[in-house]
Amino acid sequence: MATTGASRPTLLLVHGAWHGPWCWENLEYALISDGWATRTVELPSARRSGFPTVEPFAGIHMDAQTIRETLEDIEGPVVVVGHSYGGIPVTQAIADAPNVRHVIYLAAYQLDVGESLYRFHGAPEPEFGTGIIQPAEESVAVAAFYADVPQEEATRAVRMLVPQSVRSFSERVTQAGWRTIPSTYIICEQDKALPPRQQEKLAARANTVHRLQSSHSPFLSMPSKLAALLAYIAHGSRPAY
Repeated sequence: MATTGASRPTLLLVHGAWHGPWCWENLEYALISDGWATRTVELPSARRSGFPTVEPFAGIHMDAQTIRETLEDIEGPVVVVGHSYGGIPVTQAIADAPNVRHVIYLAAYQLDVGESLYRFHGAPEPEFGTGIIQPAEESVAVAAFYADVPQEEATRAVRMLVPQSVRSFSERVTQAGWRTIPSTYIICEQDKALPPRQQEKLAARANTVHRLQSSHSPFLSMPSKLAALLAYIAHGSRPAY
């Protein structure tokens, strides 16, 4: 995508459960307009057409491998941004990635070794971790993910959601890259999908914390503000809000 000055890292954007690279389009536009290079990944745990249709479906380890392969393809330093579930495979992937300068958890699961998404929430982990979880119906998905997103954009986003593998929620982290790589947590204060009180627990593991008055998806509701904040974290530019 767009090139940047040599001193700027590339921003690698990693989507959450049920989503895909499409969710970053507005944010990428704002970042590229400001001279940043961006990359995205397509996590195989989100069950799009063309992906394998038989078990075992992808979990966090296959997602992490996809992220690692993308990191290996990027020249120069990288700042990785993980949203929601995407924070889990990011944590796993960056532990052995020499070009990652910083990791940003955007209303994301900053898990530690031995934790899974289910385990963090105190839910039982399925014995086999097979199957898929369908996206929520439109009204529920809008309320959870896109409460402050314009209605037309929220409706479009819901229609883009795809099934998510159960394995991605039940597999456990085996290495936590944030223990050796500087990390920042962005708490979304109006989040209904991952409530702020839970984000606070996760954010306690990060080196620094920032806050946005947004729902779960600020890349759709306030892409310019989020872009300014990411720029500040990644390169020290003053956030324009």
